Amino acid sequence: MNVFLIIAGALSAVVAILHIGCIYFGAPWYRFFGAGEQMALLAERGSIQPTLITSGIVLVLSIWSIYAFSAAGVIIRLPLLRLALILITFIYLLRGVAGFFLVSSPMGRSPEFWMWSSLICLSFGIIHFIGLKQQWSNL
Repeated sequence: MNVFLIIAGALSAVVAILHIGCIYFGAPWYRFFGAGEQMALLAERGSIQPTLITSGIVLVLSIWSIYAFSAAGVIIRLPLLRLALILITFIYLLRGVAGFFLVSSPMGRSPEFWMWSSLICLSFGIIHFIGLKQQWSNL
């Protein structure tokens, strides 16, 4: 079992659960986690849009978590495991780096949101990368 990929899977699962919290608790959570005032207002108005968008994010993060656990050897081997882990790692790293360029032009979010979320995504990407590198020959 690969500890880094187990940690990676757990981190994606925790973030998926936090997104479920946004759906359940609504506007205050959307605001706290930096989703933007527009999402918070839509949630307050009872719009289905924040729920749909956030549910999509939950689905993606859950799949990423399952793939990390699969690559770690915790659960059954999933199809296209190597390709999936490469893409997941790349997306986390790309999002982590790209977010730093949005700090000065936040697009409806705070500069702090972009800074913190970028650091988090970059950290997740590095953890995935280390686990992927260690597990490469077994994938």
